[in-house]
Amino acid sequence: MDPAQLKFAATHEWVDLQDGVATIGLSKFAVEQLSDLITIDLPKVGAKVAIGKSFGEIESVKSVSDLYAPVAGEVIEVNAEVVKDIQVLATDPHGKGWLIKVKASGPLASDLMDLDAYERQVAEQDH
Repeated sequence: MDPAQLKFAATHEWVDLQDGVATIGLSKFAVEQLSDLITIDLPKVGAKVAIGKSFGEIESVKSVSDLYAPVAGEVIEVNAEVVKDIQVLATDPHGKGWLIKVKASGPLASDLMDLDAYERQVAEQDH
């Protein structure tokens, strides 16, 4: 996926909404900051997610971090490749490393950013 077409949350998740289905992943910046990824815990198909609420966890050698939903709805697909081999996320976070697909029950979170705004936020956090 082209990062310029994605929307980003302040918590580093990205989302792409197409025909009522939101594909959700974790930004390249976040993956790089976490560094050596160990495991990921994602919801099962059929689980409900809510905007701003945790839908899973990712563990690296540095920390365990919650993953937050940028949209409300029902999980309709989980990326089994990432669950099986978390390095898929490490090598292609905006493509093959997507995490879940959600049938959206409403609009995206109102505070999502485009790529430029997200990159400015990340740059400010680095200082």
